[in-house]
Amino acid sequence: MMKKYLITLLLSALCAIQVKSQTAAAYFPEKDLITTGIYYYPEHWKENQWERDIKKIADMGYEFVHLAEFAWFKMEPEEGHFDFTWLDKVVDLCTKYKLKVVMCTPSATTPAWMRVNYPETFIMDGHYIRAEHGTRGLGSIVNSKYRSFVEKIVLEMAKRYGKNKNITGWQLDNEPDAKPDYSPSSQEAFRQWLKNRYQTIEALNEAWGTAFWSQWYNSFEQVMIHNTNLVGWWGNNPHALLDFKRYCADAQAGFLDLQAALLRDHIAKTQYITTNYTAVCTGADPGRTKKVDFAAYTAYPNGGSDNIGELGFRLGDSRVLLFASSYYQQLRGLSGVMEIQPGPVNWGSYNPLLLPGTVRMWLYHSFAAGGKLACSYRFRQILYSAEQYHSGVIKTDGTTPSPGGEEYIQFNKEIKQLRKLYKPGKTMPQKLAARSTGILWNLENYWTIDRQKQTNQWDTWGYPVKFMEAAKSLGAPVDIINETSDFSKYSVVIVPAYEMADAALIKKWEKYVADGGHLIITCRTATKNRMGHFWEDKTAVPITGLIGAEILATDMLSGRSRGDVQIGSKHYGWNSWADLLQAKPNSEVVGVYQDQFYKGKPAVVKRKIGKGEVTYIGVATADFELEKDILTNTYTSAGATVENYPKGIYVYWRDGFYMAVNYSSTDYTFNLPKTAQLVIGKKTLEPAGVLVWTE
Repeated sequence: MMKKYLITLLLSALCAIQVKSQTAAAYFPEKDLITTGIYYYPEHWKENQWERDIKKIADMGYEFVHLAEFAWFKMEPEEGHFDFTWLDKVVDLCTKYKLKVVMCTPSATTPAWMRVNYPETFIMDGHYIRAEHGTRGLGSIVNSKYRSFVEKIVLEMAKRYGKNKNITGWQLDNEPDAKPDYSPSSQEAFRQWLKNRYQTIEALNEAWGTAFWSQWYNSFEQVMIHNTNLVGWWGNNPHALLDFKRYCADAQAGFLDLQAALLRDHIAKTQYITTNYTAVCTGADPGRTKKVDFAAYTAYPNGGSDNIGELGFRLGDSRVLLFASSYYQQLRGLSGVMEIQPGPVNWGSYNPLLLPGTVRMWLYHSFAAGGKLACSYRFRQILYSAEQYHSGVIKTDGTTPSPGGEEYIQFNKEIKQLRKLYKPGKTMPQKLAARSTGILWNLENYWTIDRQKQTNQWDTWGYPVKFMEAAKSLGAPVDIINETSDFSKYSVVIVPAYEMADAALIKKWEKYVADGGHLIITCRTATKNRMGHFWEDKTAVPITGLIGAEILATDMLSGRSRGDVQIGSKHYGWNSWADLLQAKPNSEVVGVYQDQFYKGKPAVVKRKIGKGEVTYIGVATADFELEKDILTNTYTSAGATVENYPKGIYVYWRDGFYMAVNYSSTDYTFNLPKTAQLVIGKKTLEPAGVLVWTE
C-alpha cells in the first residue's frame, strides 16, 4: 500500500512540475536554466559614459538590463510633458550589445512637481502628517489624482516600448509593501472596502465585535481607520486592524493590477509583467494580484545579524532566500530574485565585508530553489545621496568590478557551463519525492497572531521557517503552499500556527490524511474563525476530531524558565507555548509534560485516519529538537529515508542537478554515492561554498 501511495505521489508531483514548466517556458526557455541582469541608472551618470557602462555589463556576462524604475522626473520633467529620448538611447545601446531590457514603471518615486501642486497624492502617517517629497514609496495608491498620473505615464511607456523586441519584461513599481495610509483618500477607500465586504453595518459590527467598549457604529460613514498611534497598541480592536491589513493588501494589489492591465493592452505577449516584493514582506500579499504574471522578490540576507557560527555575520541570514524562493514561486509557478545584495549595504545595524564567495552562494541558492532570473541592485556604486554606501557590482571608479561583481562574473560563466550539460525531461528522484513537504502559510494568519502574540518569545515569521529549516536538514524538497494548493503532491504537509480556519479547509486536511497523507498540525491552529473570533465552544473545537484530542488550556513560561516534555526516553525543553491536551481513545499519546502542576498531561498526540496519519504538536520548544524529531519520524512513517545535514547546509535538486550551499561557519563533507559526478565545487564544502553534482 505504501509503495502504491509513493508512486501516486511521484506522478502527482511530476504533473505539477510539467504545468509549472509550461508556464515558465513562455517567458524563460528551460534550456537557459536562469538568466541574469543588473540595475542600471543612466540618469545618474554622464551620457558619454553610457556606452562604456552598457558594454561592460555585456562583458561581465549579464543578459538583461533593468531600467527606469526611479526616473519619473526625467521621463515627465513637467506635468504632461514626456521625454523618452534619453531612455531610447539606452535601450538602443542595450540592443547593440545584445542585452535584453526589463523596463520598469516609475510609480515608486514621484517628481517634485506632483507634491508641490497636488499634495493630496501623498500618504498620511498615523499622526495624520502628510508625507513629503524626497524618498520612495510615499504615493497614496488609492488617491484618484495620483492614480491618474500613474496611468498616464504607464500608458506612455507601454505605447513606446510595448512592441520593442528587446524588451523582455516589465517590473511594476518598486518593493510594493501595502504601506498604511491614513489620508482622507484612504479613509474613504477603506469605508468603501468595508461596504463591499460586509454590505450592512450590522454585519461589520458583528465581525468587529464593536459591542466591546462602546465601539458600535450606526453607519459606515462613522468608521475611521483604527489607529494604534493614537489609541494605543493594547486598546485597538484586533478585528478592525486585521481588516485594515486586508484593505491595504487589496489596495496594493489593485494598484499593481491597474498598471498591469494598462501594459497588457499595449505590450507584446512575449513580455512578462512582474514586481519585486521584499523577501520578507508582511504587508503586501502577492497572492491578491490577478494580472501580474509572476512575483519576483528582493533579497538582502546580510544586514548586520549574527546568523550561524562565528562567520555568520559575513554570510547572511540563510532564512531570507530559503523562505522567499519558495513562497513567491508557489503563487504563479515561477519566480526569481529581481534584486539581490551585491556586497555591503548602507542600512544594516552594521555593514561588514562579505566572506569571499557569499554573493555567488546567494545566487546559487536562488537558482537551486527554482529561480528563473537573478538580478542585482546595482551596476555602479553611486557617488552621492542616501545610498552612496550601498555596494554595486562596479566600484566608485566606474570600471572596476567589486568582489560581488567578480562573483557575478563567475556565476554567469558557470551557468553557461551548466546549460551545456542540461538534459531536458529530468524528473525528481523518487527518494526526494517520497519526502516532499508542503508548509501551509498565509499573511492573514501572520497578521492576526502578530497582533496578539501573547508572549514576547513568539516569533511569528520565524516559527514556520523553523519547519522549513528542519525539513531541509532532513533532505526534503520543501514548498510554501496556500489553501488552494494541491496537497496530494506532498508526502508531508505541515500546518504551523494556522490560527484562522474554516470547515472547508479542515475538511481538506481530513481528506488529505484519509487519502494517505501525513499531516502535522501545531499549536495555535484553528483557534479562531475567519473573523478572528474564538469559537463559542472548546478551544480549537473544529479540529478536535481530526487530531484526536481536546485542548484544555494553554501555558507560557518566562524567558528564563524551561519546561520539560518527554517523548520515549528523550527530554525536550520548552518555554513559549504549551497546549495541555486530553487525548481521545482513538489517538496515541506521543509526548507528555514532565513538570509544572500539570505533569502527565499530553503535549503531542498522533492519530491514524484512513491511509494516513495526523500528528498534533501542542508545544513549541526552545531549540526545535522535538519538532525536528517528530518530522523525522513522520518521514519514516511515510516510507521515506532522510538525511542529516547540519544547520545552514541546504541541498536542492533542479533540472537534473543536485546543488548545495553552505551558510554555516564550518566545512562540511558530503558522502556522495559512487555514481555522483562533480560538476562545480568539491565534496568538502567550505563556508560560502557551492557544490553542484549529478547522480
